Amino acid sequence: MRARLAILASVCGLLLVLLLVWYVRSKRVLGQPAASAISTGVSSVVTNPTTPDSAPTAVYAHNLMLRKGPDFRIYVRWLRGNLVRTRQNVNPTFDDPESFRLDVKTGVIRANIGDIGNFLNSGAVANSPLRDITLLAEDDHIKLKGTLHKLISMPVELLGSVNATPDNRIQVKVTKLSVLKVPLKGLLGGLNISVSDLFHPKGIPGIEVSGNDIFFDTLKLLPPPHIHGQLTKVRVVSPDIEEVYGNAEEAVARIEQWRNFLRLNDGTIDFGKLTMHHVDITMVDLSNDAWFDLDLNNYQTQLVNGYTRMTPEAGLQIFMPDLDTLPKTKGNQNVSMEWLKHRDLPPPPDIMSK
Repeated sequence: MRARLAILASVCGLLLVLLLVWYVRSKRVLGQPAASAISTGVSSVVTNPTTPDSAPTAVYAHNLMLRKGPDFRIYVRWLRGNLVRTRQNVNPTFDDPESFRLDVKTGVIRANIGDIGNFLNSGAVANSPLRDITLLAEDDHIKLKGTLHKLISMPVELLGSVNATPDNRIQVKVTKLSVLKVPLKGLLGGLNISVSDLFHPKGIPGIEVSGNDIFFDTLKLLPPPHIHGQLTKVRVVSPDIEEVYGNAEEAVARIEQWRNFLRLNDGTIDFGKLTMHHVDITMVDLSNDAWFDLDLNNYQTQLVNGYTRMTPEAGLQIFMPDLDTLPKTKGNQNVSMEWLKHRDLPPPPDIMSK
């Protein structure tokens, strides 16, 4: 009898130990993910989802002349798209045009052909044997004049048509190439010159030559902020070259009588010492000119000489003068401590006039 009781006690003790082990192991399993990297052999991937602060900022613009550096301008007849940060943890800022790009959904944008030539001369084709470049519009073609340095210096003239490519580059199809004012065909045997000799494109980001075609990637070639989108048409509209993104031509006709403006909405941007979350900014041209002249290098001066008001939704409406209407001399535009100390002094006249 005692032996049976001893065996029963041993069995009960063993069952208690097994139950305790099962309980501890089950708690560990419940604390682990259902499909861990250890059990599946697949490493986990940590993603950084888009937050409201890092989301793109919607952009709308009409008749905006955007200065990209001191010697280059683009003319935005209409643009609808996004302002997208180029560095994940850096807010887009007007003070650094490299901090964002413009992703265009629909738009019509022009650039002066002469400005493009000046930009190329200023160092964009520094590694090219073609110097002293002049770009002109001739009917619906582009004419290029320059000096080719190959053994000797030779004046060169090129004529080409323009098209949009499926990969959103501008194709210049050379229809005529002359050296020393003599058609090139008569000189090929002696000089052995082709279109590729004009640029040596391996040293020039954004330019590719294939046969008689020259391809320009404006994302790499032109100054920031860089513009990206689905090009549907490229054409010469003297004295400009015009790029059409998406189906924008109908929108341009519909908003012809709208004021010149730039509208920014959502996301986060920096400007000067300020950061705005859930962006809500409308910049309006104070003049009745054809273009709203916005200079990224001097926009704060334009802000200082315009006026700003807050909307009921905590947005900003900024009314800005054109760059060429700014005063030549800088006045004292800060409220002085003397005025703060004397409540009987009238407000500064420039404040009351706004």
